Amino acid sequence: MDQLFKDKVAIITGAGIGIGFEIARQLTQRGASVVLNDIDEKVAKQAADTITKEGGKCVPFAGDSSTMETIQGLIGKAVSAYGRLDMAIANAGITTFGKFLEYKVENFQRICAVNLQGTFFLTQQAALQFIKQKSEGRVVMMSSVTGHQYHPDLAAYGVSKAAIQFMAKTLGAELGPHQITVNAVSPGATITERTMALEDDYMGAWNAITPTGRAATVADIANAVLFFLSPHSGQITGQTVIVDGGWTAVSPPP
Repeated sequence: MDQLFKDKVAIITGAGIGIGFEIARQLTQRGASVVLNDIDEKVAKQAADTITKEGGKCVPFAGDSSTMETIQGLIGKAVSAYGRLDMAIANAGITTFGKFLEYKVENFQRICAVNLQGTFFLTQQAALQFIKQKSEGRVVMMSSVTGHQYHPDLAAYGVSKAAIQFMAKTLGAELGPHQITVNAVSPGATITERTMALEDDYMGAWNAITPTGRAATVADIANAVLFFLSPHSGQITGQTVIVDGGWTAVSPPP
């Protein structure tokens, strides 16, 4: 395995399982040191232990990533454990299904807190650390194809994910003079522990309506994230890449 991220330090929110865990795993395999966040302390520790047993450098940090306390704690942990911060991945997010005419205000507020507030202020605080270090920085945010195309019963979620695309664009421009890039990845249907629990044949349903004939794997999404984090993408900022096997080109609902 190449050491593309040797001596680099990353923080990742919502990384106990699924896409976030795979990003953490791939980064450590390529030489990075990672502070792995999950809201569940046990899940965060298990994930970090798994990566450590595989030979990676990873420490857990539990907490609600929508709060400034957790965000600042994550950055402080990276600096205390590894001496610096180079990359921030705002992966944490929640999904709540619900018909628009019946949607509850408390669900909307929680989606905005985790998906938007957490992403916005993780970027802010990471950028302040990069600037303090006088170093370049990389930020990657997690959007979704539902922020590009309509999906039934996901109005609030889709709105939050569409906002992340504009957040990447505007913060990419604002932080560019500091040599900090900000980009987003929009996964399509992806096979994770959470999505497989949504329905009996999630994989089969999405395989049938995806032009490439298969739903994405967590590795597919992690590959795109690692590109944005790598030295190869230094002149790319404010952008969103869709990883969905072509689903947004045709967009049939499952």
